[in-house]
Amino acid sequence: MPKDKQQSSNDIKPKKLTKKVSSKPAIAQPEAEIVQPKADEALEDTAVAKAGKRSAKVKAEVLKEEARQAKKVEAKKAIEAPKPIQKPRVIRYTKNQKVARELISKDKLYPLKEAIELLPQISSVKFDATAELHITLNIDPRQADQIVRTNSILPAGTGKVLKVAVVAAEPEAEAAKASGADMYDAEAIISQITQEKFNFDVLIATPEKMGELGKLAKVLGPKGLMPSPKNGTVTTDPAHAVEEFKQGKIEIKNDANGVVHISIGKLSFKSEDLFTNAKSAIKSLSSAKPSGVKGVFIRNMFLSSSMSPSIKLDRSEAVKTAKQ
Repeated sequence: MPKDKQQSSNDIKPKKLTKKVSSKPAIAQPEAEIVQPKADEALEDTAVAKAGKRSAKVKAEVLKEEARQAKKVEAKKAIEAPKPIQKPRVIRYTKNQKVARELISKDKLYPLKEAIELLPQISSVKFDATAELHITLNIDPRQADQIVRTNSILPAGTGKVLKVAVVAAEPEAEAAKASGADMYDAEAIISQITQEKFNFDVLIATPEKMGELGKLAKVLGPKGLMPSPKNGTVTTDPAHAVEEFKQGKIEIKNDANGVVHISIGKLSFKSEDLFTNAKSAIKSLSSAKPSGVKGVFIRNMFLSSSMSPSIKLDRSEAVKTAKQ
């Protein structure tokens, strides 16, 4: 045997032994209880994992979507739920109301003059009631070209004493004073308005004074006292305006439902005076038909007094009578 191959047993180095680690655990661990997450939590976790830095935003969107779905379910349940049966309304009248309603025929359209003569008989209040016209118009109040706003002078007056204030320069103020203005000192009036003191029912002003009153629009507007050219309270001739309001000038305008309410005087007036006032108001309203209204302008017309039943008028007869 060659010398180079001869090696003693001591010279042979033992090989390193590597311990094989088993992939299986030496001791079997008990399996943890697996809890199935809820559907909404799983959806939220998935969305949050995909969103990364925007996780807060996704959480808010998930909650918003859940709320929206819940509202849909509630709305569907509300639609499918049976509606409760409502009991018919029981109308009860007092003894005086029953007597008054017996005097009015439901199937009859009353002429204007006959209705005015019947009005005192159906009123049972202890104060001087106001006679009122309630007129339904064929207009759409949402359209700007169908709004009704006009003025009328009641020849027999309104039955109410109006306090008229005039804001004008000295020459116009003196003329307004001679015409019956109750207040005519411009500086004193503006000072009272600034302090929110209103000792008048109508405020009339000249165009050159509107600059001073414009600053007080937030105070005058809610009270309905802001002067305007549409109702004749802004004029270059305040003396003539004072005379008109003292005589019985009223403003006629529709409400949000397209109905006009007009006070034509007190029941203490003579029937002829109420008849004259009613004709004047109806004539002014008929001539104020907006250009955007086609066909019949006045649909229905009723006459009543404070706390009394209404009398349905013959619309065509009332309009024809007013124009005579």
